[in-house]
Amino acid sequence: MLMIRFQRIGRTNDPAFRIVVLEKERAAKAGNIVELLGTYNPRSKAITLNEESVKGWIAKGAQPTDSIRNLLITKGVIAGKKVNVLPKKTPQKSEEAIAAEAAAAAAAVEAAKAEKAAKAAAEAAVEAPVVEEAPVA
Repeated sequence: MLMIRFQRIGRTNDPAFRIVVLEKERAAKAGNIVELLGTYNPRSKAITLNEESVKGWIAKGAQPTDSIRNLLITKGVIAGKKVNVLPKKTPQKSEEAIAAEAAAAAAAVEAAKAEKAAKAAAEAAVEAPVVEEAPVA
């Protein structure tokens, strides 16, 4: 079975990847690649991709790995839902959960600002000198 997967290139602590088609049983580094489809640099997020070739290989039955699948969905080459590629100990958060957390954080910031403004107004009212007017005779 053919797989579309990453092949690591680059130096130590400076990763870069080729996006290649190769046999599933072959090691990504040692296996003979069938076709080079593009490159990906995770540091700069630079992607070069031959989209027609990717679609052609998927139509022929090549299976993309989960990371490649998510990358292709983000790039807009294929349609579908992203797959959780994180380990089970660190589950991937849904978009609704992220939006809810952001809304809660924004509400907390607004509440803190309102509380600070109310406290400042109360202090200003306390500090204001009381001026007594002289009786008019």
